[in-house]
Amino acid sequence: MTMELQYEITNFLNHEAHLLDSRRFQEWLDLLTEDITYRMPLRVTREAKDGSNIVNNMTFFEESKTSLTTRVKRLSTTSAWAEDPAARTRHFVSNIIIESGSKPDEVHVRSHFLCMRSRGSDISVEQIFGERLDVLRKVNGQWKIASRTIHPDQVVLGVMNLSMFL
Repeated sequence: MTMELQYEITNFLNHEAHLLDSRRFQEWLDLLTEDITYRMPLRVTREAKDGSNIVNNMTFFEESKTSLTTRVKRLSTTSAWAEDPAARTRHFVSNIIIESGSKPDEVHVRSHFLCMRSRGSDISVEQIFGERLDVLRKVNGQWKIASRTIHPDQVVLGVMNLSMFL
């Protein structure tokens, strides 16, 4: 990978984090391909001899562009009680590794994330962190997220709900 590509992808992921933290969810949806798969499989605690600690056939969520769009639209209604008043979030992305994709217009991106969320005047802070495995695709000269698989480091998530986007 070239330094130019590393810079381009890093800026893309930082821009995505900024959109999410600024609650500019409609603009965030524009960063996703129409055929996106957005999922977070469960993590379990297992001894090494018992295999992977990621359970791919069980997920906290497995979404499409349609379901993500529905979630974003719901945030502007009165039925989104978990986000009224809106929580404040900060997304941190690091350890970005880029590899060639299976198609010439795609790259595979591995990154670490930390999402912190606070609510109202509460002094407690929720956090979720782990690794993201993305497939980014060039569409009309712009990078878009074609696939995102999120592997949380926690087995038991320390968040009240999963109303945030990771």
